[in-house]
Order: sequence, then C-alpha cells, then structure tokens
Amino acid sequence: MANPYRSKQGLSARPVGNSDEIQLRIDPVHSDLDEEISGLHRQVTQLKSVAQEIETEVQVQNDLVSDLQTLMSRAQTGVKNGMRRLNKNVIQQKSNHVLQVIIFGLFCFGMVYLWSKLFKR
Repeated sequence: MANPYRSKQGLSARPVGNSDEIQLRIDPVHSDLDEEISGLHRQVTQLKSVAQEIETEVQVQNDLVSDLQTLMSRAQTGVKNGMRRLNKNVIQQKSNHVLQVIIFGLFCFGMVYLWSKLFKR
C-alpha cells in the first residue's frame, strides 16, 4: 500500500493536527473532475440566471400589488365621499319633501280662503 489515504476518485485526505480541518489533494490523473467542475459551474450559472429572473418577476409583482393597494385606497375614499354626499342628499330630500307638503297645504288653504271670499258676496 503506497498511500493509505488515497481514494478511488483521485482525492486523498491527510490528517491534520486539528480534528476540525481536513486537507484534500486532487490527483491530476483523473480528468473527470475537471469535467464535473465545469458541469457544476454551468449549472450554478443557470441557477443564478433563474434566480435573477425570479427576483425580477417578484419585483414586478410587488409593484403591481402596491399599485392595486393605492388604487383600492383611492376607490375606498371615493366610495366614502359618495356615500356621504348621498346621505346628505337623502336628508335634504326629506326636508324638501316636508317643505313641499307645507307649501301645498298653504296653497290649498289659500285657494279655499279665496274661494270662500269670492262666493260669499
């Protein structure tokens, strides 16, 4: 046995004084590791581009949500103002209705008074 720490993939681990540390040495005989590293690098690049696209989409969605919230608050304010105006008009129409009844009563009383004055002679 030439090297007891040699692995099948071309990596070897050497014991170090501190048990938390491990040193790895890559054997240049196995070129498959370079291809694996290149493949992993391509995958990481693809994942990074997907993550950036997701981030862009999230920003667009957040902008839409904030625009909708602004629109809804404006609509709510408009509805409140409309309800306030409608309530004022209803109250005013009720008081106008009473005023119209009073005017009609006075008109009828006046007509009866004039009619009684004209036909009394």
